[in-house]
Amino acid sequence: MGAAHSTSEEVRELVGKTGFSSDQIEQLHRRFKQLSGDQPTIRKENFNHVPDLELNPIRSKIVRAFFDNRNLRKGSGGLADEINFEDFLTIMSYFQPIDTTMDEEQVQLCRKEKLRFLFHMYDSDSDGRITLEEYRNVVEELLSGNPHIEKESARSIADGAMMEAASVCVGQM
Repeated sequence: MGAAHSTSEEVRELVGKTGFSSDQIEQLHRRFKQLSGDQPTIRKENFNHVPDLELNPIRSKIVRAFFDNRNLRKGSGGLADEINFEDFLTIMSYFQPIDTTMDEEQVQLCRKEKLRFLFHMYDSDSDGRITLEEYRNVVEELLSGNPHIEKESARSIADGAMMEAASVCVGQM
């Protein structure tokens, strides 16, 4: 976040781009600096010591989402090696609740952005589709923490859920 004299202008721009308040941006900037070790960018390794992610079964997908160029609005695919603070805010903005002061068109646009973000998390090969194999991987990751569910059971659950979804969304998957 630049020199002191330009900080307020930078914060105003970030408020407009992300929807975070200036206080939230300052708080997220402190967290960014903590994660990055006071460096100007964050790499995937910087997420290795985030306690809230350590036990999350889809941790790898969440971390990958921070570096996915599609989520960073920087292209149609591929992963960035590192992200700066503005990129970090862009990704964090997907996790914000929808603002109740938005009109219906803005709400729909916001929902579409959030769904696109989630889609990108699961479309691991960036081909614009979530295949049965990608879906299986997600279900297996989510169920991996449950010692009572074997891998074959997780695969059957994924297959059944995908077939049900396919019957409802014919032509959209």
